[in-house]
Amino acid sequence: MRKFFTLLMLSIIAFVAYTYGAKAGRGRYREIQASFDALWNDPRVKKARKRAVKRAEKAAKSL
Repeated sequence: MRKFFTLLMLSIIAFVAYTYGAKAGRGRYREIQASFDALWNDPRVKKARKRAVKRAEKAAKSL
């Protein structure tokens, strides 16, 4: 019974989130996408990503 209520609550939350997201429209989506792109392409973030990849490759080789 607990799984049912958990699934029901998740469904309700998903429905509400979808409804509010649909009302926000395409414009808000584009704003969020532009913010994400600006963050992803920030030079400091690029540098941190490269550093993380190098560390991950080094850790993988040491195994």
